[in-house]
Amino acid sequence: MPTSEMTVSANSSSETNVSPSVTELVSGIVNDLQDLGLQHLTLFRHEVKEDIRKATLAATSLAIGVAVAQVGALLLGLMFAHLLMQLAPNLSTWMSYGIVGLGFAALGGIGIYFGIKKSQTIDTLSSQTAAIIKEDAKWLTTSK
Repeated sequence: MPTSEMTVSANSSSETNVSPSVTELVSGIVNDLQDLGLQHLTLFRHEVKEDIRKATLAATSLAIGVAVAQVGALLLGLMFAHLLMQLAPNLSTWMSYGIVGLGFAALGGIGIYFGIKKSQTIDTLSSQTAAIIKEDAKWLTTSK
């Protein structure tokens, strides 16, 4: 009887100390990495959608503002040209329109210059998301 008691106690101790195999551990790590990657892609996709929504709203407002401003600038240009003809009667009509047009073109060029400078500072990818993706890629390449 003592041998059967030893067999029972040996079986019960081996069942309680079951440790996962290396394959199971690697499989768990791979599954966790896949989940992490999917979460990062979901976050990135959400950020891109939010940026697109904001850009669409901004572009719509900008387009409406530009259209109204163009009508105003046209009327203002006509007014300035006629005012210039009244103030300088020896100036021909085409010279008045040319002077006013040149002034508006200079102002437009300055606006375009500053708009281009400002657009170069736009961060198209969230720096936090980019850092996370780079960190994940670095970790994946070094773990191979």
